[in-house]
Amino acid sequence: MPMNREWAITRLKKFLSIAWLKYVPNTRGLAHYRLGNTKDMVQGEAQIAEQILDRVLPDWRTADWEQPSNQPLWRHREAANRAIALLEAEQELLDNLGTGAPELDASTMHPWVWGSIQGLWSSGHFREAVGAAARAINAQAQTKLGRRDASEAKLLSDAFSTNVPTPGHPRLRLGTDDGGDTFRNVHDGAGNLARGLFSAIRNPLAHENEIELEENEALEYLAAFSILARWVDKATVETSV
Repeated sequence: MPMNREWAITRLKKFLSIAWLKYVPNTRGLAHYRLGNTKDMVQGEAQIAEQILDRVLPDWRTADWEQPSNQPLWRHREAANRAIALLEAEQELLDNLGTGAPELDASTMHPWVWGSIQGLWSSGHFREAVGAAARAINAQAQTKLGRRDASEAKLLSDAFSTNVPTPGHPRLRLGTDDGGDTFRNVHDGAGNLARGLFSAIRNPLAHENEIELEENEALEYLAAFSILARWVDKATVETSV
């Protein structure tokens, strides 16, 4: 559950208002500060503030901040002020600095994908770009396999079959068949991915001409097609003897 930012700001400000300091002069020049409210009252709010600070500023207890002289709970107040500023500027920071999360860059995808969609992508035709990537992979697979009698899901599910190749049905191999489960799992998975991408993404998009994709959704689709493209590209072709 995400933090309730407004609540957190309100509770930190309440802590600061309760944990205010009273200046105590000293006739010998040793002035100091003391809490303006009772210790019990301040401790109650400090307990709640600490839970918030642990979430917003995880290193607040050990941060190398300049320590003022003779001020009780100075670190709590310093951290509370910093946390309030951070929470209040949260959206502004997000808008200008981003989340810091990894970003998906279409230009780093397999050349069969990015090379076939650059113009469409730059003009905002995201649905058509996904379709173009799918068509490019299909064309490359047909050429590699030397087949024009099958396409897309049917072509690639047959190509990644673990059955031995037969005349007219060459296979794509991502490794040597050693009779183990890994070989079968990899090729079954590749065939299933191809079926899923062409059946659940490519075909519906081809029949929904009026529905445009959001950019992030289109990127996710392209990333999946890029995986398939890499597998098809790196696979060796095995034909019947």
